Amino acid sequence: MSESASFEQDVAKLIVETLKLKVDPATIQPEAALFRDGLGLDSIDALELSLAISQTYGYQLKSSDPEINAIFSCLRTLTKAIEKNRTK
Repeated sequence: MSESASFEQDVAKLIVETLKLKVDPATIQPEAALFRDGLGLDSIDALELSLAISQTYGYQLKSSDPEINAIFSCLRTLTKAIEKNRTK
């Protein structure tokens, strides 16, 4: 498993644990949607997940960020944003 795939799995595990999803983190497809038809997350989930990402990786996701929808579109884009902006 590559380093980025391993980090994707770490972020998938964070999503599942934070939101108490009944899903195996390994089954989350990197390109599958996180919201609506994908994992079915909603805006409250996004807030909880943003807080967990901030606490875990030091990356402050802001709803005012013009890229926020793209960042949260799938596991892969979220992981890349965290990797690029993390402070921990």
